[in-house]
Amino acid sequence: MTFEAMDQSTSEPNPEHRLWTAVVAKTVEEWASGPLRRRRDAEKFLFEDNRDFCIVCERAGLDPQQLRARLYRLKGTAHVPAMQETSLEAA
Repeated sequence: MTFEAMDQSTSEPNPEHRLWTAVVAKTVEEWASGPLRRRRDAEKFLFEDNRDFCIVCERAGLDPQQLRARLYRLKGTAHVPAMQETSLEAA
């Protein structure tokens, strides 16, 4: 799975998007294959945290609902709980 966020005006990777994309990618990596404690922390962030998860995704240029739906499919869970609306403006 590639998490590449592009700055629409230049077609070059935006450094802030790249940083936050790396945060998401590392968290997914830890969830998939990290030590037990990191897997648990990553799972809590990816599947239970609505506020920070949404902020990180938005800053990475990712749709939090779409990403979480994909992660639920990887996890093998058919039902995806609804997320509360959270945005950077509320932070």
